[in-house]
Amino acid sequence: MTKVTAQLSVSLDGCYAGPRHDGDGDWMRSAESHGFFRVTRWATDAMAWRERQGFSGGNQDVDSEIIAESFGSAGAYVMGRRMADGGEVPWGDEPPFRAPVFVVTHRPRPKLLRRGGTSFTYVTDGVASAVAQARAAAGGKNVAVAGGGSLVRQVLRAGLLDELELHVVPVVLGSGLRLLDGDLGLDDFEAIELTPTRVVPTPHVTHLRYAVHGRAPLVLDDRGSGAGTPTD
Repeated sequence: MTKVTAQLSVSLDGCYAGPRHDGDGDWMRSAESHGFFRVTRWATDAMAWRERQGFSGGNQDVDSEIIAESFGSAGAYVMGRRMADGGEVPWGDEPPFRAPVFVVTHRPRPKLLRRGGTSFTYVTDGVASAVAQARAAAGGKNVAVAGGGSLVRQVLRAGLLDELELHVVPVVLGSGLRLLDGDLGLDDFEAIELTPTRVVPTPHVTHLRYAVHGRAPLVLDDRGSGAGTPTD
């Protein structure tokens, strides 16, 4: 059964990158990139990630196995335009996805075909349409929401996400781009319920997988008294 999944590396204080970089400066020298590479170092050191990028070396360990599992389970991807534009040059003619990628954007662009089975389809009618097109193209495998974080929040807010995996790195960035920011559309008496389904600790990162159950009202319990919901 096809699931819509998302995963991001985050710091202990919930940041997936440093403070947002805007303007014409070099992104690689920005605080955003420094935070991003700090929380993804575990992945770039893994053999499975390096092999997928066409690089040699890397560590063959549990972290690498989790990355290989993620690549193997994805039949299609959804990503934001900022990520797609930023990765176009470094990914080159043979990007690591090896599957159809659906880019959520407001700016039309013709479909891009790349070697290795990767294609980029630019979807201008919203995130739900992009997810639906990715489901149809996934061939029974999962749809992976590749990011960035704002797109993951859009999918979560729309109730389209089935599974969320956080790779929590033991570092505090202090400030930066936060995954679970305040734009999820929840009112003061709502929450999004999740159930942990897997926890894998390693020396550099803790992998936390959750099943996402969607919105639910916040209801007071009986505060341990056994007497029912309090009235005051």
